[in-house]
Amino acid sequence: MVKFVVLQVLCACLAFSASAQGTAQDVLRQISDRAPDVIFLGEIHDNPTHHRNQHEIALTLAPSALVFEMITAESAGDVTTTLAQGGLDGLRAMLDWDNSGWPDFEFYAPLFEMAADAAIYGAWVDRDSARAAFDLGAAQAFDGDAARFGLDQPLPPEEQATREAEQMAAHCDALPADILPAFVEAQRLRDAELAARVLEALDTVGGPVLVITGNGHARLDIGAARLLRFAAPTVSVFSLGQTEDGRVPDAALYDAWLSATAPERGDPCAVFR
Repeated sequence: MVKFVVLQVLCACLAFSASAQGTAQDVLRQISDRAPDVIFLGEIHDNPTHHRNQHEIALTLAPSALVFEMITAESAGDVTTTLAQGGLDGLRAMLDWDNSGWPDFEFYAPLFEMAADAAIYGAWVDRDSARAAFDLGAAQAFDGDAARFGLDQPLPPEEQATREAEQMAAHCDALPADILPAFVEAQRLRDAELAARVLEALDTVGGPVLVITGNGHARLDIGAARLLRFAAPTVSVFSLGQTEDGRVPDAALYDAWLSATAPERGDPCAVFR
């Protein structure tokens, strides 16, 4: 599915600078020192080590809620009941996971099993909403207070240009330039939806809230983590980015980072040829 391939490429195109790599336990110590309300756990979606790190961190933190980029708000409400009645196989079927475009369900299953002790929220933007963002802009497509998340304001020109360039790189330089602003608007919508579901979780069950999402949405400079800080400045946020093969993300992107060996995968740009 193009969506998944695009995110792979985007993760690989992040800027890098020198830093020291740690372990999941090192990240946990940083989180413990800061005691944030919200922790973004970024990932490259098909990297199994990234998912093991997420699970290790989640088990230790015992969050009040988990917010998943990968499922809708509606389906999230049925996760606990479905698990109780049909187990993981039933949940996989209910979510129609095998047709979702996301990688192996087993990567996420241990986190879904935490539904017995943590509330589950979903933030996936469906195709109709994404299309509305393409056509009308994120503010019009967002089902909520767009101004609260800054969607009613244009991005600064420099940021707009940078984000359009990132979208072009993420799509292997295969997009016409005039469609790039629409891709940026769709990304802003997805960030706002994640941030909104986090605030819903905080208001309903309190923190800590863990967010399971791709690295792009976990970014502090332009992602959902930034929109959350914009919408609720008193909410404390921690963001983990996860890279591959020792790549080091720019220090402005995350509070901490981990790297793992990249799995075997084909050319992510082949789909565009």
